[in-house]
Amino acid sequence: MASVTKEQVLAALADVADPDSGQNVIAAGLVSGVVVRDGNVGFALEVDPDDGAAKEPLRKACEVAVERLPGVLSVTAVLTAERPSGGPARPQGQAHGHTPGGQAGAAGQAQPGAQLLPGVKSVIAIASGKGGVGKSTTAVNIATAMASQNVRVGLLDCDIYGPSIPRMLNLSGQPEVVGERTLRPMANYGIKCMSIGFLVAEDTAMIWRGPMVMQALEQMMRDVEWGELDVLLCDLPPGTGDAQLTMAQRVPLTGAVIVSTPQDIALLDVTRGINMFQQVNVPIFGVVENMSYYVCPECGHRAELFHHGGARETAQRLGVDFLGEIPLDMAIRTTSDSGHPIVVTQPESPHAAAYRRIASGLIDKASAAVGGAGRAQPRIVMM
Repeated sequence: MASVTKEQVLAALADVADPDSGQNVIAAGLVSGVVVRDGNVGFALEVDPDDGAAKEPLRKACEVAVERLPGVLSVTAVLTAERPSGGPARPQGQAHGHTPGGQAGAAGQAQPGAQLLPGVKSVIAIASGKGGVGKSTTAVNIATAMASQNVRVGLLDCDIYGPSIPRMLNLSGQPEVVGERTLRPMANYGIKCMSIGFLVAEDTAMIWRGPMVMQALEQMMRDVEWGELDVLLCDLPPGTGDAQLTMAQRVPLTGAVIVSTPQDIALLDVTRGINMFQQVNVPIFGVVENMSYYVCPECGHRAELFHHGGARETAQRLGVDFLGEIPLDMAIRTTSDSGHPIVVTQPESPHAAAYRRIASGLIDKASAAVGGAGRAQPRIVMM
């Protein structure tokens, strides 16, 4: 079956009438940000901020119209409320099947989805444009480095298809159920952690469509007793797909970190990742260069296997901060695989010191963002 096209989506939406204007939603200029990717469709409906709740039936009608098209696998429609004054947009609606949040977010403003994490001061996304760059290893060691500095830290494994955080934190079993449906996060090394890996067998193939991924992520925030945290690190899967869009749209992200290796092919994806977060007004805290260089443990010779310094150059070119570099080292790999992060097991090593420097920089950035005016509410742009 051929995949649906953007033209077909627009044609289907042209059959949906807006009762207020008497025009179809296309003619009324309500539809924006249409994206079609491998049968997955996303778009926004721009409405008046006072009409968010009243326009929910229209949003659902648009989703139904597009879902009927041959080749459509999933549909995500959001309501975007434009301020009459021309200020930043205020997202009113929600992705398919979800309810809006309601309490103050990291910047002290009412932000949608904020009630998912009521006791969390700041939320930092750890992302990468492609897989295989050591993003999860970086996230775990940053988390343990923060914990060693007396920061109350949590780690949310957002990779539904390939969760690896439980093994890296030497955690197993299932979370305790509190009350009727709330889960208590697992914990080790001073870090609270939640992952789909605690709820399914390690070798289970997660064959889920986009809306199911979104719902799982929201449940791991809304239905988990995170308690009071200074920082929640969110280890995102690689790329710019459903998980990333869900976090950017539904969670008051304080900032994002992009992890990359130095070679050119990885740096192309860094640019895409940075652009995605910038289009939804998520501040880029900076770039980490992982596997930056290799030092032979026998002779001490340093080899730059992947073109050292590429991430720093890319960060400078894009106008974002460079947070630090981590070498390619057997000790980092073995400690991560065994569930004993190098920051914990070898705290005096230069590698642990590098992670602590990165963690300290992120703590400062998060504190400044929470204490300042905060980021503008996002005008959601589906890419």
